[in-house]
Amino acid sequence: MRELKLLTEARFGKYGETLAPVALPHTWNNLDGQDGGNDYWRGIGTYEIDLPNPTAGKKQYIELQGANHVATVYCNGRELGTHKGGFSTFRFDLTPAMKPAGNVLTVVVTNAISDIYPQTADFTFYGGLYRDVNFIEVNEAHFDLLKDGTSGVFVTPHCSGNTRFDLFPVGGDFISVEIKDAEGNVVGAGGVDACDHVNLLISVKEPHLWHGVEDPYCYTAVAKLLVGEEVVDEVEVTFGYRSFHVDPNTGFWLNGKNVPLHGVSRHQDRLDKGWAISKEDHEEDIALIKEVGANTIRLAHYQHDQYFYDLCDKTGFALWAEIPFISKFIPTEEAYENTISQMIELVAQNYNHPSIFFWGISNEILIGADNEPLRKNLRDLNELAKAMDPSRLTTIAQVSGTPMDSEHNYITDVVSYNHYFGWYGGDVANNGPWFDAYHKMNPDIPLGVSEYGVENIVKWHSATPMNHDYTEEYANYY
Repeated sequence: MRELKLLTEARFGKYGETLAPVALPHTWNNLDGQDGGNDYWRGIGTYEIDLPNPTAGKKQYIELQGANHVATVYCNGRELGTHKGGFSTFRFDLTPAMKPAGNVLTVVVTNAISDIYPQTADFTFYGGLYRDVNFIEVNEAHFDLLKDGTSGVFVTPHCSGNTRFDLFPVGGDFISVEIKDAEGNVVGAGGVDACDHVNLLISVKEPHLWHGVEDPYCYTAVAKLLVGEEVVDEVEVTFGYRSFHVDPNTGFWLNGKNVPLHGVSRHQDRLDKGWAISKEDHEEDIALIKEVGANTIRLAHYQHDQYFYDLCDKTGFALWAEIPFISKFIPTEEAYENTISQMIELVAQNYNHPSIFFWGISNEILIGADNEPLRKNLRDLNELAKAMDPSRLTTIAQVSGTPMDSEHNYITDVVSYNHYFGWYGGDVANNGPWFDAYHKMNPDIPLGVSEYGVENIVKWHSATPMNHDYTEEYANYY
């Protein structure tokens, strides 16, 4: 059936340089991009990757889980396509370009300044193939690998146990689906004739609810595509049953229980690695966040690795996932289309994760000038996210100076602010009065804190801590 091979070796060179061996995942900014000086190299890099020999009668695909920012892919010199956006999974069909042996994949990647988001922010835009690259072989009939980088299987569970499947096969005669509980017992099953897009409803009796860090109970759906009596492709999807809402006065409710959300924003980099981090690094982040007592994570400011979402499903963190529409609006058609495509991929690729509750449409976008094209872009993103996934809420992270009555605050379901009172300006005592004033002006809008904090150096100390002394004592006070 389906076979996947992780590709870990490549030859790499910056534009005009000789290619040299590197290990995948890889970024060319792991050293020059980590000092905060914003002087790291941004340009074009080329990767050459030797591909396994194809199996006769099978179809071959290449899967790239993260190539920043823009990647154009070739097989044996034949152009397969270009992907714009550095944080989502994308695939191309290799089959028409494959030879019996000696196949070479070439990926030209650029993180140069362009109209692809993000381009302006206070973090490094590491260039390269910084996530896994996979060679995939499937039968002629298979679940669609070109469906926005997804598995082609979407699950919409309801706490009643009613479970809707949207399935996208390519060919095949029949689809069977089994739902298994955490112990591996089959608790629901069904089947449907295959066509381009089919729906299937399966009921699970009294489902065990996914309840955050307290009880992150997950189910597994196994979808099989058959030709005649033969299973030719199989996909497994993890999901969970839960209900939630947000009240403007009492906050977040999960499965009928009031669960205050306290957590962190998370970036995906590591010292000397940049974004080319390992599964162990993801696991360490989860452990550290859990250790501080958090129950929620904002995945700033882009789509994160699928492995991290999987870990959050199993650990029970409530997630805010967002696209990198950040800091400064770029007033071009290409930039607008890029926000749309990145939102489509974010929602589609993460639709099945029970840990995700909020889709973020932008971050501090009013650092640049406000105008109607920007507001339209935000409204369109909000409507797109709601149309693709009515089961979750949309949100936005406002820069601190955004007026309380800004039109931007009336676009999404939930509004949050990045406030640093007591660091960039003001005093920590300003927080309470500001939020009280906002709630009085907008009593029906659920309001959250999307960023706060100070910078500190753990080796610096003071008996009289004060703002911007970078001491551990001021950080603790804050």
